[in-house]
Amino acid sequence: MPWRETCVVDKKLGFINDWLAGEEAMTQLCSRYGISRKTGYALVLRYEREGASGLEPRSRAPHRHGRAMPAAAVREAILDLRDERRRWGPKKLRARLAELHPETAWPAPSTIGDLLRREGLVEPRRRRRAPLPGAWREAFSVTGANDEWCLDFKGWFRTGDGTRCDPLTVTDAYSRFLIDCCIVEPTTVGVGPVLERAFRDLGLPRAIRSDNGAPFASTGAGGLTRLAVGWVKLGIRLNRIDPGKPQQNGRHERMHKTLREDTADPPAPDPRAQQERFDAWRHDYNDVRPHEALGLVPPTRFYTVSPRPYPRCPEPITYPADHAERRVRACGDIRWGGDCVFIGEALAGETVGIAETDDGDWLVKFADIELGLIDRATKKLRRFGAGRPARPKAPPEQNEETVTHVSGL
Repeated sequence: MPWRETCVVDKKLGFINDWLAGEEAMTQLCSRYGISRKTGYALVLRYEREGASGLEPRSRAPHRHGRAMPAAAVREAILDLRDERRRWGPKKLRARLAELHPETAWPAPSTIGDLLRREGLVEPRRRRRAPLPGAWREAFSVTGANDEWCLDFKGWFRTGDGTRCDPLTVTDAYSRFLIDCCIVEPTTVGVGPVLERAFRDLGLPRAIRSDNGAPFASTGAGGLTRLAVGWVKLGIRLNRIDPGKPQQNGRHERMHKTLREDTADPPAPDPRAQQERFDAWRHDYNDVRPHEALGLVPPTRFYTVSPRPYPRCPEPITYPADHAERRVRACGDIRWGGDCVFIGEALAGETVGIAETDDGDWLVKFADIELGLIDRATKKLRRFGAGRPARPKAPPEQNEETVTHVSGL
């Protein structure tokens, strides 16, 4: 038969039984059990007050935590701000409260999070397994404001009256400053004036990051569109993400998630009301909402106007002395070696540079963008096209002739 293990409670009961027998003095009894006289008297007192249940182990946690939320006023202020900003987490709430009332000692974000959970104001989020680091190549190093602007169309949706809305968003990659958010047609005619207005007001960025879809890019030579050609002439570098890799423009895509939750869930009754929502949210996003990636301060504190002003007339593009120059005709081709070589209609009216390669072919460039090679045998251009991500088949609603676009609000 195995030996019976003796637990702490059994030893305490044995001590009390021996004390009740009265055969030993308290000093001798405590010495035999290996405890102090103070502990012995404390056990006897607890037994007399509570009986055998008083000998059970007790929690050593303090009755009140030293860093607990100090006052009811603090608690109410947190809950009031949370009621006003239902999508803000503990960090943003604390940063905003500290800015509004710097004289108050606000609790840590973890304490605020515990309060929100106790009040049932947050729901647990399913954690996703982090992916293995990919071999993505950063095309441009962003170290200051206006180093790179990010632009994209948030997924289109319909307002309450059934009108289709395509929100165009433009942000500064460094400061996360939301430069513009407006409803326009997803075409060169719709996007061009928005960017031109931003260039005039804020100056030129060093680069623009976009996806490979229209009107920012195409499947033509160099992936150029009329819109992109204009940016290149202004000395702006084109940084396109890899096809099917929206995570390479992740900070902009994350902004789209917050934009949808705060302004289009549910949508406004009509496009004008929806644009008013966008305008109000843009002010809040830039000037009020703390941004975690910026140390919980609004983006407007990090953004400054670009030192590169928008020129009245862009400087002409020049090529090295060993390059021949040809102007692209309205139909998109050039005359080369007595033949017509098609380059692309996006470059109509522009000058391209042509240089012979070691293989006897001719490399065609627009500014510093290599468009393709003119084959010496066929006299046709083999284009270096920007890839385009595979897209699922459009739903029937997107192909209806009744779809209307909104512009010029």
